[in-house]
Amino acid sequence: MLNAIRARHYSLRTEEAYVGWIRRYILFHGKRHPMEMGEPEINAFVTHLAVEGPVSSSTQTQALSALLFLYRHVLGKELPNLGTVIRAKTPGRMPTVLTRAEVRSILGKMYGTPRLIATLLYGTGMRLLEALRLRVKDVEFGNNRILVRDTKSNRDRVVPFPAVVRAALPNWLSRVRRIHTDDLARGFGGVFLPDAIARKYPGAERDWGWQFVFPGERISSDPRSQLERRHHLHETVVQRALRSAVVNLGISRRVSCHTFRHSFATHLLEEGYDIRTIQELLGHRDVKTTMIYTHVLNRGGRGVRSPADLLWSRGGVAAPPSLIRLSSQSKSSSAPLPPERQLLPAEQDRDDLLDTDVDE
Repeated sequence: MLNAIRARHYSLRTEEAYVGWIRRYILFHGKRHPMEMGEPEINAFVTHLAVEGPVSSSTQTQALSALLFLYRHVLGKELPNLGTVIRAKTPGRMPTVLTRAEVRSILGKMYGTPRLIATLLYGTGMRLLEALRLRVKDVEFGNNRILVRDTKSNRDRVVPFPAVVRAALPNWLSRVRRIHTDDLARGFGGVFLPDAIARKYPGAERDWGWQFVFPGERISSDPRSQLERRHHLHETVVQRALRSAVVNLGISRRVSCHTFRHSFATHLLEEGYDIRTIQELLGHRDVKTTMIYTHVLNRGGRGVRSPADLLWSRGGVAAPPSLIRLSSQSKSSSAPLPPERQLLPAEQDRDDLLDTDVDE
């Protein structure tokens, strides 16, 4: 299983997830060999996850993908009745989008490295791991752009270089360079290189350009090669700092690092940028994935103005009367209404509609 995954250059996280699901699948069926099982056993396992787990539809789909990978690429066993395998239906949920004021407040409650990374996430639309895996050579000050190479779809893309990050990054990189110099003096200083770059270019893992922009706080062991070197900062450092800022601000919505990516796309749409440009910046394969942000703009459902707002519009400016009258102010009250509450004769009929009972 490991050989088949690594031969296809899957990520380490996919490798860990797939191997974990295969192990759970075999243990669930009493350690039977997968060659002895097929569609009925797969359905039983997937149903167990959904009913006894319970797990989300995306987790259920991930488990099924691991099982199909096992039978297709490792065991070479055909599943003729694959149409009978249960597939979870993914719900279409709207992403959480922050307002500009909320983004400003959250960043104001964060400090140090997490604040710099969070600002980069909002300013570029990158995923958290894409930002943490940035190399020094990918930050181009001269071209005023950032190259995102280690992406989810393994396709490079270019994102804008926020001016506020550009101003703070030189001092940060000088600090990172001092750390790298100290590591070299202690016999370390190497980083993980993708594919066969380390073999093609001996010593490249120690070059300054290949170092991570956001290195980890300590030397760690590579999970595959077991080499001791400094990896990039762990994602939980940023996640915990963001969680603390959200709790301190009393924001009730669920906010994660990926929320900055959603907010980036939505705010660009509000500024008038076309959907194709945003698709390229986000790295989506299909424009349909990007189209979800057209439904979360700050203009109501699908950007449509409610007809209720048009009932009381005057020259394009909405001025609706109060929808709820105080119980002490009845129709028979002789006390005159304040000037701002007085209605024109033509508007009396419209206002009478608001005096009916709630049930009516």
